[in-house]
Amino acid sequence: METSSSTEFCLHSWGANSYGQLGQGHVDDQPEPRFSDITALQHKAVRTLTGGGGHSVVITENGEVFVCGQNNRGQLGLGHIADITTLQICPSLTQRVSKVACGWEFTICLTDSGRVLACGSNAFGQLGVGKAVSHSADLLVVESLKDPVVSVAAGLRHSLAVTVSGCVYQWGTGLCSHAKRALSPRPVPPHLSSTVPSLVPGLDQKNVNMVTAGLAHCVCLTEDGDLFLWGSNKHGQLTSTEPFLSSPTLVKRSLLGGEKVVLVCSGWTHIVAQTESRRVYTWGRGDYGQLGRQTCHHAERQMTGPSAGSGNTVVSLPAEVKVLCGATQIACGSEHNLAILGGRLLSWGWNEHGMCGDGSQSDVFQPQLVSGVRPLLIGCGAGHSMAVSPVTTDSTQNSATTSETSEQEH
Repeated sequence: METSSSTEFCLHSWGANSYGQLGQGHVDDQPEPRFSDITALQHKAVRTLTGGGGHSVVITENGEVFVCGQNNRGQLGLGHIADITTLQICPSLTQRVSKVACGWEFTICLTDSGRVLACGSNAFGQLGVGKAVSHSADLLVVESLKDPVVSVAAGLRHSLAVTVSGCVYQWGTGLCSHAKRALSPRPVPPHLSSTVPSLVPGLDQKNVNMVTAGLAHCVCLTEDGDLFLWGSNKHGQLTSTEPFLSSPTLVKRSLLGGEKVVLVCSGWTHIVAQTESRRVYTWGRGDYGQLGRQTCHHAERQMTGPSAGSGNTVVSLPAEVKVLCGATQIACGSEHNLAILGGRLLSWGWNEHGMCGDGSQSDVFQPQLVSGVRPLLIGCGAGHSMAVSPVTTDSTQNSATTSETSEQEH
């Protein structure tokens, strides 16, 4: 989607706000959309909205990065560790940034030239710069990624990148404890235990072009429209009976209507995929409503057997959310989701902090309309939501500009 760069827009935000991640100048949760203070943007075109555990990042069309929210580990890249309650430009960035991925307390930036920069907590090696750095308030170059990178992703405490040649690299030890329990006495593979980028095996000749990540799982999408999953399977999100998958495993296309996948995004423990006919499928954990559908049917079943461990393993198979067919954008928070469909904004899932935008704190089990917002661009943090919409007569002091759709990476 492209719009005129001379047209003004405003930024709405809602949900959790303990650290000022809504960019509204305060730290009170907001159960309904409210205007963010975008004075610093100076009517710049907005390309991407996204967030992490308690921080938000906005990328402009010119590749500038604006940040706000939690900064206790330097995840805003501002050279200090003070929280910020309104959007500020990241002044140290001299390279244009095209994409960004936010983890719990860290941020991964991808420049137009394909370099990867990282800041924030490195307690689990999630910055990809080795063990010597505990955290960094300055953006560090991930030097060992020699080839240009085209996609990045951040989980809770691990990171992923895809190079221009289609190779996938992983770093951060966030999955290591899960792997040790599941694989013992076998050793944990290097890509699950490395503090610098390590090549993920099993994807030769697959031409991966996109990655995303959950709390303790990984997702990649190939140019051919195939999905591969690996990591923790605690909530059946890997469509397998195994408790842990150490290497990428193909999701059978028959589970997705026999179609290619064109978009995938991930929450902490659930996955949302859209196929070539714009049908939307969800699977994984659903007890907060994050699947947007009833889960008590054939798509979820109890599996038993040697591979299921000491008890039953719930396998959550993809099922279509028919009301989302035709969605033009989808974004996942940790346990909630946003979508744009027919120019309307829909939300569903966990709502304890009001991130579904309906004024309540009750979980939402089916996609519902978020009133008062005409969305052009959406993004989620772990527990908050953001949307760019056209300026109305009462929002002329809260305007910005949007130019294209957001990269849907959690």
